[in-house]
Amino acid sequence: MKKYILLSITWACYTIVFAQQDPQYSQYMYNMSTVNPGYVTNMSGVISTGLLFRKQWTGVEGSPQTGNLFAHVPIRENIELSVNYVNDRIGDAIPVETHLFNIDFAYITSISDDFKLSYGLKTGLSSFKIDPSGSNVADDPAFANTSAQLELTIGAGLFLFSSNFYVGISSPNLLPNNVELGDVSVSESKTHLYGIAGYVFDFVDDVKLKPSVVIKQVVDSPLTFDISLNSLIYDRFELGVSYRYQDALVALAGFQITPNLKVGYAYDFSISELSGYNNGSHEVILLYNFDLLKFTKKYASPRFF
Repeated sequence: MKKYILLSITWACYTIVFAQQDPQYSQYMYNMSTVNPGYVTNMSGVISTGLLFRKQWTGVEGSPQTGNLFAHVPIRENIELSVNYVNDRIGDAIPVETHLFNIDFAYITSISDDFKLSYGLKTGLSSFKIDPSGSNVADDPAFANTSAQLELTIGAGLFLFSSNFYVGISSPNLLPNNVELGDVSVSESKTHLYGIAGYVFDFVDDVKLKPSVVIKQVVDSPLTFDISLNSLIYDRFELGVSYRYQDALVALAGFQITPNLKVGYAYDFSISELSGYNNGSHEVILLYNFDLLKFTKKYASPRFF
């Protein structure tokens, strides 16, 4: 009986986050390659790197926490590589941990004087593990096999952009994957489809506004979306708000410490049925540009996405 109760709890954890099988970020705008492998920074000579940490639903034991380390590396004027490592963890007594490593290849073409189109391909590996070693069920046969299960990930995306506009469609992983514990299926990953769009316009002197949207569709699940409005003040301060459908209201802030170093913070106010059981979600990001060609000194007004 104990075995089936524990397996039911494990299954329940995945049922709760079924619509969030891919890690979600409130500050996705700083690394859109997580959802679209066609996304490019398009800055020759600048290697853009970042480190993000997200703690979701604080106050809930075993709530999800996610770390993301990434880099965008221009190879040539029309070729850019993106590298992403993600560590996602959920659970307390019996933690469930996922490691993802992906490399994106994007090829950029000019379709007019103002617009470019990027074609992106993503490939990588995901590792899934349930670890009961710190619990009182470590010797239970149901949890005897805790070695990581590896799965291949393949994704694709299109990203159309200009200096102040972007739109894209993508799937970060086209391969549905099943994770099994013995004879019991504990996770079934569905194909995720994304649509992204944003537009930057000058509001008043030294203030830019960027409305944007991310539409997410998981196969066999309801459609969901994020709507955001971000402001850039004196090319240094960022303030914004976001609404995640039936889930959260988000406050965003960012500060350009130096021309190459930026820090950002987001706080999610939960408005879902879990709102009475958690204290919101925190997310911090650090961004640093290795400016090999002194790009930031040539352009006083950076691209706002």
